[in-house]
Parts: sequence; C-alpha cells; structure tokens
Amino acid sequence: MQQNTNGITIFLLITTFLIMLMAVFILAILFLHRKKQLAYQEKINEIEAHYERNLLKTQLEIQEQTFQNISREIHDNISLSLTLAKLHLNTLDLDDKLRSPAKVETAVELLTKSIAELSDISKGLNADIIIQHGLLQAIEEEIQRIRQAGLFTLEFEVAGTPIYMDNQKELIIFRIVQESFNNIIKHAHASHARLILYYDTAALTITITDDGNGFDTELAKLNSRAGLKNMSTRINILHGNMQVKSQPGKGTELLFTIPFN
Repeated sequence: MQQNTNGITIFLLITTFLIMLMAVFILAILFLHRKKQLAYQEKINEIEAHYERNLLKTQLEIQEQTFQNISREIHDNISLSLTLAKLHLNTLDLDDKLRSPAKVETAVELLTKSIAELSDISKGLNADIIIQHGLLQAIEEEIQRIRQAGLFTLEFEVAGTPIYMDNQKELIIFRIVQESFNNIIKHAHASHARLILYYDTAALTITITDDGNGFDTELAKLNSRAGLKNMSTRINILHGNMQVKSQPGKGTELLFTIPFN
C-alpha cells in the first residue's frame, strides 16, 4: 500500500513537473512570438515613417519646382508682354492721330496675349479639368498648349478601350505626363516627341519618347535628377512601374505601367 502511494506521488510530481515545463515552454514561445511581432511592427512603422518623409520631401520638391516654373513663365513671357504694353501706353501721344491707334492696338494685343498665357498656366495647375473632363481631355489640352509653343512636334495616340479611374489616380497620371513633357522642354532640345496611351485589360501603359539629347541613366540615378525622382515617387503611389531608356545623343523613352486595381 505504501509502495502504491509512493508511486502515485512520484507520478503526480513528474506530471506536475512536465506540465510546469510545458507551461514555461509555451510562455517562452508566446514571449518570443510577441517579441518578433513588436520588432516586425517597429520595422513596419520605421518603413512607413521613412516613406512618409520621402513623400513629403518629394511633395515639397514638386511644389518648389512648380513655383519655379510659374516664376519662369511669368518672367520670360508674361512680364515681357506687360512691359511692352506699358511702354506703348506710356509713349502714347493722343495728338498723333497716325501712330496712336496702332500703339493702342498693339498694347491690347499684348495684354490679351498675357491673359491667355496666365489662363494656360492656371489650367496646367488646376485639378478641376480632371474632375470635369477626365484624363484624356486634360492631356489633349496640355498637348495643344505645348504645340502652340512650337518647340517641337508632338504626336498623341490612344490605343485600346479607355478605362476611367478615380479622379485622384488620373490626376497623378496627368502630373506624370506633365513632368515628362517638362523634362523634354527643359533638357532634351528635341524636335519630335510622341505620347502613347495603351489601355490593356489590367493596366494602362504610357510610352513617351523623344529624339533629343538623351542622357546617361546610371549617372542620372547617382545625381538623383529631380524630374525622374518626382515621376518615380508618383508611380510608386500608384503601385506601378517605371522604366527609363536613354543614351547620350540617342533620345529618351519613358515607359510607365499602371495597374487598374
């Protein structure tokens, strides 16, 4: 009887020990799992914070570049037209019946030209065109504005069946196209450019080519060219892909793939 009691006691002690050992093991696993979860969440938070900082920095760069573009347009074009209009009006001699009408007419033409250029700048910055007319109409108007400048010939082609996306997404795509043309105007010195929008079943593919100066893509990555960086950040927001093909003296091809979902 005593032997049976001792056996049961030993069995209970061993069982209790094993249960406690298992409980410690489970707690250790839970602790390590929780530690990994916290480390993972901390890493995610760090990545998100880094992304937000980069996004904010890029937004500020885009804003600064926009201000510079507006300043340049006003200084180079509108300011000159207004100065000439002022000069014609200041030198106006009402007693000179022969030259006065011509000076007034010239001044009016210069003022009209300035108002039209201000309107073009406003349209380029205003997102309402996307809301009211959609991406394709906004691009058509931007292309007309560029063609009127006469800097280079520009072809525009739409292939596939257009799929309309939400306004914010189309606005980002429009800004990418604007940035591409801005780079051609500022850097490429091209005589011809082409824009193709291809609507596939799953994605929109945008191809922009020019016959301009071209550049070293590896060197451009090292120098972090603002225009390319802005486009890359915007395409990442859309969960898309951007490819740049260029060589010095051989023009440039930009390829953007933007999924619909």
